[in-house]
Amino acid sequence: MDLKGKVAIVTGARRGMGKTHALALAKAGAKVVVADISSEDCEAVAAEIKKVKGEAIAVKCDVSKKEEVEEMVKKTVEKFGKVDILVNNAGICQFKPFLELTEEEWDRTININLKGYFLCAQAAAKEMVKQKSGAIVNIASIAMGQVGVGFPAITHYCASKGGIVAMTEAMALELAPYNIRVNAVAPGAIDTPMIDPLKVDPKTMEGTLARVPLHRVGEPEEVSNLVLFLASDASSYMTGSTVVIDGGWLAG
Repeated sequence: MDLKGKVAIVTGARRGMGKTHALALAKAGAKVVVADISSEDCEAVAAEIKKVKGEAIAVKCDVSKKEEVEEMVKKTVEKFGKVDILVNNAGICQFKPFLELTEEEWDRTININLKGYFLCAQAAAKEMVKQKSGAIVNIASIAMGQVGVGFPAITHYCASKGGIVAMTEAMALELAPYNIRVNAVAPGAIDTPMIDPLKVDPKTMEGTLARVPLHRVGEPEEVSNLVLFLASDASSYMTGSTVVIDGGWLAG
């Protein structure tokens, strides 16, 4: 899974899984664009990569805004000359009962989690088409419905993640003629700030772990290993797939 000479964009890379993905791609040799809504936090992650002799730039980007997404891709090409890999990771998860969910809260989640993936993938794919190669990895979730599961109090989040899976499959079909592969990763409970609300009540966390056959939450690095595989030529015959990494949750 050598990524030397490759250029990768990682959204939502200032913390959590996004940061871990950025570091893993850099360790594998990729030049990394660390993108998120905070310039300062992105600069800190880019500095970490540079400390281990990797190459990285930080780019402030709100993925729900087309002009900022296009500027992110433009800066990537200006600095590194191309785009080989996109890891669509930026996302939010706000716990709110369905009957109390506001239109504004729904729109914000869909705009970041789903529209943002569309905007980033389209902008990056337009560059990948030029070289007739590329890999897009969309971060979904086991909270995606259908083959996944639904969760109470995050209806808007589940809707966005289910949409990501459907979009991944459709994008894979359209981009295959250009040798651009599109796959999704569906993590279960991973130890990031997103699951902090579950940790507040020990009983809630205990109930969550009871559904996981391995009886623990996953580490971000474990998901990054899968992202690295899907971004590399090691997965050259995979496209349109959603790969679950959940400690056995769905199997149970």
